[in-house]
Amino acid sequence: MKRWMIFGCVLLITTSILAQSGKVQDNLSLPSKILKMDRKYAVYLPPDYETSQRSYPVLYLLHGAGDDQTGWVQFGEVLHIADKAIANGTATPMIIVMPDAKTGQMGYFNSIKGDWRYEDFFFQEFMPYIEKTYRIKNEKRYRAVAGLSMGGGGSFMYALHHPELFSSACPLSAYVGPLSTDDLKNFLARTNQTATETELETYFKTHSAINLVNDIKDDQKKAVRWYIDCGDDDFLYEGNSLVHIAMKKKEIPHEFRIRDGGHTWTYWRTALPEVLQFVSQAFHQY
Repeated sequence: MKRWMIFGCVLLITTSILAQSGKVQDNLSLPSKILKMDRKYAVYLPPDYETSQRSYPVLYLLHGAGDDQTGWVQFGEVLHIADKAIANGTATPMIIVMPDAKTGQMGYFNSIKGDWRYEDFFFQEFMPYIEKTYRIKNEKRYRAVAGLSMGGGGSFMYALHHPELFSSACPLSAYVGPLSTDDLKNFLARTNQTATETELETYFKTHSAINLVNDIKDDQKKAVRWYIDCGDDDFLYEGNSLVHIAMKKKEIPHEFRIRDGGHTWTYWRTALPEVLQFVSQAFHQY
């Protein structure tokens, strides 16, 4: 009898622990007319998603170059970190969506010639699909974007291009776009692309985070809550620091973190709990 009682207690405790775990699916997909192909994505659903009828805020979490939609799942340990943050109360239950931008093209961005339109796909097809498929609160204050490296660049561009859609943006170790038109020309040369002077100028104005920050209107300075984080040994340190300086000069409120570390998953795993806490402040209506 005692043995069965012990077994029952262990089973009850195990069931309770499992019930508190969220769920990750990392091989989902949707068709894209814009990109003329299927695109994959991963999703984290919070622990009470399947037992409740409520709708949730959403964080779009973008991977870096070389990874795909499984990067934050496999290397970033999003399931463990999000579950822990929700359990200890530092993050509110949320849905985390991780799109696949490993395409051999321009990552999260449209191409300079307009023949590759990933950003258009994200806003015109991906986001509407996600927010119809899952129980998501589709208001600005319940939507955030974050990402690392190339995905940090996506976070910058998406929030700067569409401040009406995101309450918070958290670029980590971010590619901030070209620092000059010469920088852009060198990038195009390395990737065997060509562009006219007009195309170069237009693309630089719309894909340089520093330029976009400098163009923010006074009444939009507080449109997005910013959390920018980059390691002191990161090769992208300069660009992130220049964006910080530009924001300071424009008097744009933002959090800027320089921590010990480089361009590594060890660094980004320690950043993710802070990101979840930061975006939750807006979701909680601080």
